[in-house]
Amino acid sequence: MGLAGFGIGLVSLAFLPYLMSPSEAIVLTTLYAAAFALAIFVPVRRDFTPARVADLIVGTVVGTPLGVWALATFPAGVLNRLIGVMLLVAVGLEWRRLYPEKLEGRRWGLGAGVLAGVIGGAVGTPGPPVVLYATTQGWGPRTIKANLQAFFVVNQAVILAGYGWAGLLTDEVWRLAAVFAVPAIAGVALGVGLFNRVDPVRFRRIVFALLFVSGLALLARG
Repeated sequence: MGLAGFGIGLVSLAFLPYLMSPSEAIVLTTLYAAAFALAIFVPVRRDFTPARVADLIVGTVVGTPLGVWALATFPAGVLNRLIGVMLLVAVGLEWRRLYPEKLEGRRWGLGAGVLAGVIGGAVGTPGPPVVLYATTQGWGPRTIKANLQAFFVVNQAVILAGYGWAGLLTDEVWRLAAVFAVPAIAGVALGVGLFNRVDPVRFRRIVFALLFVSGLALLARG
């Protein structure tokens, strides 16, 4: 997330389900994503254009309850496989370059927001729909980063409110959040520091190769 401004869910949920239950991993990731999105947004806040993310926010408010219900209802094996599917879909889109150049009309923003709410609430990976949408709007790099972080702050806050209502913000989740806080913060700081030093193409290839292997493993083992 420090390098790209997104992707904390895709990367962390490729590994955390091996250390804790899927629901705990998803809620934990959401806590960190909300805090880090706010921290990353502050330096680029002047490039934020509220009108351009309004449809995304409306959509995420609509879609989040369904995702939270799925997380609270589905068994661990199903959640693991859903995470695996999301990882493989993201990798497939990346490797096949299946990204449209331009998406016009409010329906795309609303649709991306709804998908981000559903997917984010259910399996903790709201990024792919809104990142795809942002890259088709002709925004500059700083505007993309600012708008995405602003959206993620709202998206994660809405999802966390749903988790609280569903009783998923347990004492164990808060304990895990405290235990992993130092390495999580260190990782974000390292990513920010390496932003201008790492070959982005090579780094992206390595990350997506790891995501592919992890997605297959989660999908297979459930």
